[in-house]
Amino acid sequence: MTGVFQRIFKIGQSQAHAALDGLEDPIRMTEQGIRDLKKDLQESMTSLAEVKAIAIRLKKEAEENKGRAAEYERKAMLLLQKMQKGELSQEEADKLALEVLKRKEDASANAVRQMKEWEAQDKMATQLQSKIEKLKSTVTGYENDLVTLRARARTARSTKKINAQLAKVDSSGTLAMLEKMKNKVVEDESLAQAYGDMAEADKSIDDEINAALQGSSHASSDSLAAMKAKLGIA
Repeated sequence: MTGVFQRIFKIGQSQAHAALDGLEDPIRMTEQGIRDLKKDLQESMTSLAEVKAIAIRLKKEAEENKGRAAEYERKAMLLLQKMQKGELSQEEADKLALEVLKRKEDASANAVRQMKEWEAQDKMATQLQSKIEKLKSTVTGYENDLVTLRARARTARSTKKINAQLAKVDSSGTLAMLEKMKNKVVEDESLAQAYGDMAEADKSIDDEINAALQGSSHASSDSLAAMKAKLGIA
């Protein structure tokens, strides 16, 4: 029985590492491991039930032999009492009483032996029960870990998929084209502003020239009027 539990609690680390190195799915490995543990747990519980059944039978037989021994002792007393009353001869009473007492001793010896065997079986059942409870707790812990592992695996797959998509987008040149378009738009906007500035500059120069010309024409008219006045020309 000890070998069975050692097999239950001993995990083949080298095989597990080799499987992981071979890129096997850890979730499926865990699920199979839990199934194996549950199978071993069921077998252990069957063994425990058998041990308990043996212990129950031994205790019952021991109690029956104790009762049988007490009954034989009572019968030996009755035989001796009958002898005292003269209902049985001493020879007959002694003969029967000795036989009854011999059976009483056999029953008592059987009761003692069976009680010792019951104690041994009961102790074994207690030990098996403790190990089974430990195994149950281990299986429950593994099942909880498996739930977490499944959730983490789903998250990892989703993250991996998204990152792969982002990497694919970047590698396809989409991001580069967007950057190129952005630079082109900025360049066009800068050119538009430059042409606007140049148009404004040209307009300002024309205005200055016109203003200058208008000023010269007015000055010439004044000079002409002065000259005519000096000559006395109306």
